[in-house]
Amino acid sequence: MTTFTHETDYLIVGAGAVGMAFADVLLSETDANIMIVDKYHKPGGHWNVAYPFVTLHQPSAFYGVSSTELSKGCIDKGGLNKGLNELATGAEVSAYFDNVMRERFLPSGRVSYFPMSEYKGDGKFVSVINDDEHQVTVNKKIVDATYLKTSVPSTHKPSFTVDDSARFMPINDLVKIDKKPAGFVIIGGGKTGIDACLWLLENKVNPDDIQWIVPRDAWLIDRKNTQPTIEFFNDAIGAQAAQMEAIAQSTSVDDMFSRLEKAGVFLRLDENVWPQMFHGATVSQMELAELKKIKNVIRKGRVTHVGQDNIQLEQGEIKTSPEHIHVDCSASAITNLAVKPIFSGNVVTPQTVRSYQPAFSAAFIAHIEASEKYPDEKSKNHICGVVPLPNGVMDWVRLTAAFMRNQHIWSQDDDLKQWLLENRLDGFSQLVRGVDKTDMEKMMILGRLRESAMPAMGKLQQYLAAEAAQGA
Repeated sequence: MTTFTHETDYLIVGAGAVGMAFADVLLSETDANIMIVDKYHKPGGHWNVAYPFVTLHQPSAFYGVSSTELSKGCIDKGGLNKGLNELATGAEVSAYFDNVMRERFLPSGRVSYFPMSEYKGDGKFVSVINDDEHQVTVNKKIVDATYLKTSVPSTHKPSFTVDDSARFMPINDLVKIDKKPAGFVIIGGGKTGIDACLWLLENKVNPDDIQWIVPRDAWLIDRKNTQPTIEFFNDAIGAQAAQMEAIAQSTSVDDMFSRLEKAGVFLRLDENVWPQMFHGATVSQMELAELKKIKNVIRKGRVTHVGQDNIQLEQGEIKTSPEHIHVDCSASAITNLAVKPIFSGNVVTPQTVRSYQPAFSAAFIAHIEASEKYPDEKSKNHICGVVPLPNGVMDWVRLTAAFMRNQHIWSQDDDLKQWLLENRLDGFSQLVRGVDKTDMEKMMILGRLRESAMPAMGKLQQYLAAEAAQGA
């Protein structure tokens, strides 16, 4: 074993989307030296172990690093995303991050990269393939780009027990099936469960051969409302205006979600089941129509045990057989929901500062770190208010209020407004700024949005105060 010593300005732990987006802005906006340490053999974080048919569930234009386009600028002409901006596949995202590292970061001469390494803390990391130890002197900041702790099915340990005789697999192994089973049991109601169901249906599995265990139904986002290009202005910005109006006019949290659904902001799997979960999952209308073909949806709580002949759940059991395939889709994409200050001493802990957009958030935080305009920790944390990651319905209220707070603060800073306009990960600023002032339809939408924003914020604060009073 050999011990090496290094010196760098920024030590970034994690080469996933967050770490890469942060490093990219530092490379563009500073002359700092950067060291990146990661446990995987190549950049991309959890994309290295994602299931083979995974895709982004929001447009590619919103993802990656600021300097390098991921989107090909195409509209999908087929499939369940037909008519919407393309969604990069897992293989495309993985290749993209690898290319950014090899073609942009390393040739700069200012980035050093240590894959297959385990970070031990205090500037120390160890190679997992040769036991070499490395001690780093960090002149400026350590960036913990692993804090959100993304969980993926292939490395996830289920919270329930499984009999050895049961056919049980992560979603990754669906593509390895070589013989038709008696049926499929999909365990998990989140985005991974949705992906598993859609993949089976796209591969012509009979919907009646699918049992879908959904512990909690979720509110879903209509992907049409997330499109960043001008032809979708009325859908994207129109949905934001409708959202503000629905919140402002609501009389209770339930009434608010009912109005949001009627306005087309949210979708749900079954109109007779009131969702209790919100993870920000996005689907197209065509995908939702496919999912509704599955009639055997099990709503008896979480799985506690998968046996040879039955599956135990919190609120009962269902029959199964050794000939059924049980697919684990129960991993949560983000496992660390605790919020902490982003800037604290010599450590930067990137978290989301805009709803559903970790890559943009990391880029924005890096810009604030790089800018001389925000010299102290207090001012940086003020601008980078954490938008908490959602789990339950009230979390949507919290994240929306936090997001609106940030947007208001950013709108008061001309330099930030210009940075947002020029940053490719922020498609909506460009969309709004590009509106022709003579286009009365679009100007009316923007007027609705502005008119309802403050009343909506007041209503959100009212609901949060009522929740706090109940919990006191």
